[in-house]
Amino acid sequence: MPESTEVPESTDDPESTDVPRGSEASDVGVDTESGRIRGSLAGGVRRFLGVPYAAAPFGALRFRPPQPVPSWPGERDCTTPGATAPQLPYGGGMERFLGSVSVPGEEILNLAIWAPERRDAALAPVIVWIHGGSLSRGSNALEAYDGTRFARDGVIFIGVNYRLGAEGFSVFADGEANLGLADQIAALRWVRRNIWAFGGDPSRVTVMGESAGAITIAALLARPDAASLFDRAIMQSGPPDAKPAKTAGTVTRRMAKLLGVAPLRAAFAELSPARLLDAQRRATAGTTPITGGPAFALTLGTETVPRHPMTALTGGAGSGIPVLMGANTEEYRLWFIPTGLLAKIGRAHIAVAMAKFGISPRTVRLYRRNRPGASRGELFGALATDLLLRIPLNKLADARLRVPGAAPSFVYEFAWRSPVDGLGACHALELGFVFDNVGSEEAVAMAGPGAPRRLATDMHAAWVRFAATGDPGWPAWSPERPVKVWDGAADAVVLAPREDERARWR
Repeated sequence: MPESTEVPESTDDPESTDVPRGSEASDVGVDTESGRIRGSLAGGVRRFLGVPYAAAPFGALRFRPPQPVPSWPGERDCTTPGATAPQLPYGGGMERFLGSVSVPGEEILNLAIWAPERRDAALAPVIVWIHGGSLSRGSNALEAYDGTRFARDGVIFIGVNYRLGAEGFSVFADGEANLGLADQIAALRWVRRNIWAFGGDPSRVTVMGESAGAITIAALLARPDAASLFDRAIMQSGPPDAKPAKTAGTVTRRMAKLLGVAPLRAAFAELSPARLLDAQRRATAGTTPITGGPAFALTLGTETVPRHPMTALTGGAGSGIPVLMGANTEEYRLWFIPTGLLAKIGRAHIAVAMAKFGISPRTVRLYRRNRPGASRGELFGALATDLLLRIPLNKLADARLRVPGAAPSFVYEFAWRSPVDGLGACHALELGFVFDNVGSEEAVAMAGPGAPRRLATDMHAAWVRFAATGDPGWPAWSPERPVKVWDGAADAVVLAPREDERARWR
């Protein structure tokens, strides 16, 4: 069962050479632009952990844009996980399925890199992983995000740690917003400049993210300079989204009130990360992506997000970059099952949603008719999943299709249903399959010990193919609306699934 795990503090001494050596591992070194790093080699995979891509964002650099890494003499130890961004473990029942790792230290802007041992003449494709976690949790040290299987299949896999919560997504009148997104941009630029030294192809970089990670990727894809950052994009269960500064700053203002300070960068910089986390916990209590509430969000009208990502993308931005995107059939169940919300949703909740989002009675009747025996909670969840994820991603794929000469879009739906506690095809369930890591603790907690390994093998292989060639192996989006449905049975391509429901959202 996942739980918060504390890892011994990573060394901040770049000259440290006290590295444990196991019987199955040997040291390997690589020269980066800031200095030489030493990783480890085991099972045909080279691992470099805690590789800094920007300076530690504390002290004078706290709540400031990412700055270059100071160079170091000698060889830097990169054999243990790097420091993680300040964050709280999951609670309220979510900790049963979503784990946390805490690695102390200030050098939180770091990468975890898995690379094949063998370096062929041809450079390897690269995947840069942007983790999810509501912009407030997650790290590259989680077992679920281990990139070993990607590396064994010839892909250099890189997990990014970026600033989270108040440290990365506060909105101040005297500071810059979206610092966590700026960190991601700095990481991608580092990859372009340095990945060749690991045997990676800087012209075949795929950025890949899930949930909040996919939301940030959509914002990156919408930027005018997107093609300078990456060449392909994978967006799992996250739509293009950002909020006006007033809305995005709700959590910041609530935290400031709880802390008795002004909602200003200078005031927050005087407070410890622990105090900010405590205020953050209280300010966001009860919030879920499905039912709403105060939450961190990308801020519109900033240097990093000048336009709403959906507006920019449907207007043609990023159309030259191939995209693989999709969602899970029952996303809502991850929040409704552990919290008991499934049984608490009533007629009033549906009525409020209808009024707020303009959902017609005819649409609700159609969803109910297509789900005989469904509870009100399940009906509400199905509507919310489509409203927040499936419909926006369909609209994005349609818009890209209308751009002359646009790169292909590939759409999937993850439909395999977990037998664990009624989770079904819930949010984040696909991760164990994409990483081909269904035996990890977190994957077993969500999918059970009997998850179909063939599904993991096939889904993982499709993601590897996309990173290597830009084609995952099923038809690109077209007027026929082909969707690869990963259900663990036929795993077939279905044309326009549930089209009667989708059409109601026009």
